[in-house]
Amino acid sequence: MKLTTARQNAVAEIAAENWSLPKLAAERSAEELFASNVFSEAEMERRLPKHVFRQLRSTIREGKPLDPAIADVVAAAMKAWAIEKGATHYAHVFYPLTGQTAEKHDSFLSPAAGGRAVAEFSGKQLIIGEPDASSFPSGGLRATFEARGYTAWDVTSPAYLLENPNGNTLCIPTAFCSWTGDALDKKTPLLRSMQALNKQAQRVLKLFGHANPDYVFSTAGPEQEYFLIDRRLFMLRPDLVIAGRTLFGAKSAKGQEFEDQYFGAIPERVLAFMFDVERQLYKLGIPVKTRHNEVAPSQYELAPVYENANVAADHQQTVMLTLRNTAPKYGLACLLHEKPFAGINGSGKHLNWSLACGNTNLLEPGDTPHENAQFLVFCAAVVRAVHKFAPLLRASVAHAGNDHRLGANEAPPAIISVFLGDMLTDIFNQLEQGRVNGSKKPDTLRIGVDTLPPLPKDAGDRNRTSPFAFTGNKFEFRAVGSSQSVAGPLVVLNTIVAESLDYVATALEKRTKGNPSKLNAAVQDLLRDMIRESRAVIFNGDNYSAAWHQEAERRGLPNARNTVDAISAVMEDSEYEKLFEKYGVLTKREFQSRNEIYLERYCKDIHTESLLCHRIASQILLPAAHRHQGELAASAAAMASAGLKNVDTTFLQRLTERVAVLEKAVDHIDKAIAHPSDGGIVAHARHYRDEVVPAMLDVRKAVDALEMVVADDLWPLPTYQEMLFLR
Repeated sequence: MKLTTARQNAVAEIAAENWSLPKLAAERSAEELFASNVFSEAEMERRLPKHVFRQLRSTIREGKPLDPAIADVVAAAMKAWAIEKGATHYAHVFYPLTGQTAEKHDSFLSPAAGGRAVAEFSGKQLIIGEPDASSFPSGGLRATFEARGYTAWDVTSPAYLLENPNGNTLCIPTAFCSWTGDALDKKTPLLRSMQALNKQAQRVLKLFGHANPDYVFSTAGPEQEYFLIDRRLFMLRPDLVIAGRTLFGAKSAKGQEFEDQYFGAIPERVLAFMFDVERQLYKLGIPVKTRHNEVAPSQYELAPVYENANVAADHQQTVMLTLRNTAPKYGLACLLHEKPFAGINGSGKHLNWSLACGNTNLLEPGDTPHENAQFLVFCAAVVRAVHKFAPLLRASVAHAGNDHRLGANEAPPAIISVFLGDMLTDIFNQLEQGRVNGSKKPDTLRIGVDTLPPLPKDAGDRNRTSPFAFTGNKFEFRAVGSSQSVAGPLVVLNTIVAESLDYVATALEKRTKGNPSKLNAAVQDLLRDMIRESRAVIFNGDNYSAAWHQEAERRGLPNARNTVDAISAVMEDSEYEKLFEKYGVLTKREFQSRNEIYLERYCKDIHTESLLCHRIASQILLPAAHRHQGELAASAAAMASAGLKNVDTTFLQRLTERVAVLEKAVDHIDKAIAHPSDGGIVAHARHYRDEVVPAMLDVRKAVDALEMVVADDLWPLPTYQEMLFLR
């Protein structure tokens, strides 16, 4: 039977579907699969002359300058490896300020004499590419007609193969800059920030007696939350297709209040999708470890083991692409927006961050953290950095999608604070008082069932409401949005910690004056001063509570409630641009241009959503309401003409009132969109925040109220109940 709406037909098809899930071809074990499509260090060692491999490895592991003279040898080996594995093209992959992944593909084939073609790939082609830079956002760094841009091989992030049923492509991670040398991407400042971090960390380590410490680098393990819904329903929602989130939708009768989704059994179709995604990621050397159902219905999470932060940022972009591209094979759509559905939890990307020196985690407390002065200094330096530069951290996660999530009950508030846990807080309190007597010892948890073993109990609990929490041997920055590149937050974290380590090293060098015997007293005095200076940012309680907001204001902590406030705050304070300039991470021009780009993106996001809101409401939903209105009016008229008295038109009147509210709201948003904003980009963004966003909310309220009264066979959009629970 053909039903009335495309929505009803889609629901009927889903209900009748007998899923025949794609079956993955039998392959090698996970261990054998891992990094099989990566030109890894192990592959380099097998294929390169020893002296070339040693030079490359010293660049990768120790940050030493790359010798361009070895490029031809590396390119030949890389080409041979790629062609053996079915590659016909190579691509310089880069990460422009759109936040997406970009790639320019070139064939290995070049014409040769006699009408032949040969496969070529030179050192120059490996090291440098030249994509058109004119159409990428630059924030005023260059005019549109200034088209030349360069991609530069990043040897520290391994090349890999992108598989396709019709052929494979050799992908080479690169940095992207303009003809004038300005960074136009996410990678370049990330690499600069890691260089600055290493330089300052080395100074501190040498003070602690490490004569020749290994290269220090930040590590990252970004968790990824996402939604999966049936693709047929997705395609019937123009707001999801274009904006990535639902602009309308009345609350489902059931949401997440039963708490039965979290860590529940994974649906079969979803699990098949996860296996496929994981297999692809294993081949690319991406160390995905965890998968599970998240809190909201149809929400899931993937989490990797953490690795070098630059590589992790590249891998994260690949994870998002793989999730999106694999979902359609299973009749699904993957939603990475921070808040695709109102009224239930949104999605974040918890960024686990630490510092490594060779194979040593510098944020590992050890069994007696109160005696581990080196750990305490690095940990206190991070806390100081967060306290001093909290507005930068807040701005690094600011965008239109995250405005729907930050501060709600599933996400950390916009107030940046640090959770240390009971054990570390106790040690910091003792240090502040000038004497450390000991640290809390881990206990054993006994459950009271003889057949269950006693469990080791951590010395402190975790705090899932904190935006920046110490979680045993790393910090977890929980405010990052699910659709974001992690490179921006990593740049900020690396740079502010570099500044803090610079402060530490300078202070200790001054206090010890080259005398190691003075180090212990100097460290104790410095830790006391740093803890007192940063005390306001440490909070172990409930970050969601109203009491904390009041307490944070009393402490003087900033609270940028939205993207416009967050980004304009750092634009207006020259301290931040000077910070990035001092450590060679961003020039003043680059810093200012990025803020312009991010505010411009905010305006474009809201503008696109507002146009969608207007068109869907006026062209799809109002006509449906008018048809129902006409049916009710015709029914009432027919009953009256048949001689029935006291015909009840209450429902018609209620519907008519709600239609009128929507018509008024549509007219209002039409005027808000058309109204020009005076002034620069900040004023333009404020207009969208203060005028357009509230107008969109008014339309949404009116539409959601109508959804509850319009006949189901007339309502054209898939509902929350259908999208979240039809699997």
